[in-house]
Amino acid sequence: MQLIQLSDWLLDIAFVLYVLSSIVFVVAMTGKNWAGRDPKQHELKYGRTAYWLAVVGFLAQTGYVVTRWIAGGHSPTSNMFEFIAFLDYCIILAYLIIYRIYKLTVIGMFVLPLGVIMLAYSYVFPKEVTPLIPALQSYWLHIHVTTAALGEGILAVGFAAGLMYLVRTVPQDRATKSTRWLEFVLAVVLMLVGFIGMDSTFARLDHKTVFELNQEQENNQGQMEKMKVEYTLPAIVAPNGSTVVKAGPMTPLFEAPAWMEGKDAARKLNTMLWSVISGLVLYGILRLVFRKRLGAVMQPSLNGIDPELLDEISYRAISIGYPVFTLGALIFAMIWAEEAWGRFWGWDPKEVWALIVWLFYSAYLHLRLSRGWIGAKSAWMSVIGFVIILITLVVVNLVIAGLHSYAGV
Repeated sequence: MQLIQLSDWLLDIAFVLYVLSSIVFVVAMTGKNWAGRDPKQHELKYGRTAYWLAVVGFLAQTGYVVTRWIAGGHSPTSNMFEFIAFLDYCIILAYLIIYRIYKLTVIGMFVLPLGVIMLAYSYVFPKEVTPLIPALQSYWLHIHVTTAALGEGILAVGFAAGLMYLVRTVPQDRATKSTRWLEFVLAVVLMLVGFIGMDSTFARLDHKTVFELNQEQENNQGQMEKMKVEYTLPAIVAPNGSTVVKAGPMTPLFEAPAWMEGKDAARKLNTMLWSVISGLVLYGILRLVFRKRLGAVMQPSLNGIDPELLDEISYRAISIGYPVFTLGALIFAMIWAEEAWGRFWGWDPKEVWALIVWLFYSAYLHLRLSRGWIGAKSAWMSVIGFVIILITLVVVNLVIAGLHSYAGV
């Protein structure tokens, strides 16, 4: 228990340091335009401070990984909390390596907030260390999940650099198709932020809604009883054919469709609805505060940055992350699936979406190398590719039931 508590403390310390690093990175890039400041000296001074805050945070998170591994007896990637936290660890690792190569401060202003969002997302899930189910009791757990997370972490840096390219180059003086799509991408990121904020707030308020289903399950005493589902967030959608056992802060507006399988299907749909609503509200508030598009708000901080350098960073990150992801999410996954379930491929939702991610990045590399898709086209694909990864992490895990649903969702 002491090791588990220590690992939790270390992760909390890493989270705080990543938040501080993100703030200092923003100050480094936006403050250089303040009157009376030497832009280069200001960026260098605050950029170094932010970088070392990220390094210390990464060391703290390394301590979390080690202590959690020892306490649990297996790699800390067996449930959604552990996997998302480890993915965040890989994102920060990839950033630290990229920074040492390019020494570009602005990368941290985009990657560190992404790391903060991912780590905050992990806190949404149960943190308890639980025994592995039989399907996970294999050394392939370490190999498959860690390499898949590492590949996605490197691809996340490619996404950040691609997003920076678009913010830097998309004209903001008039509304175009590019400005609208860029705003859409930023709104999607805000949906994840909104979900984290909503779930954390209502978890502390403890205003749960409890439904009783028509289905039965065996309890610890061997007796059959009605299944119950708890909602942390207010209930917009109720499970099909259910009755309310404990009322929450609002009355459900409708029932989930009967075709949605699994006792938690309606709760997951409810979570997705709140994610979209909270993200749109957050986006609307920011638009009212700044009175301009978010891309236009961010663009001045990237003035003076060479777009071709951002394009190169994005491409290099993806060209490294792609083979790592291929090994972890496809090849090692299929080998483990054969051992665990007796087949290499079963069209499980998570398997299908891993294949979609792989096919998309395959198309990215093909189009870039054979058709000369560089610059804006390449940047859009790097951004869309990571949005697909976010869909696999959020939508597929929270809404669609499958063989990977054991992972603490």
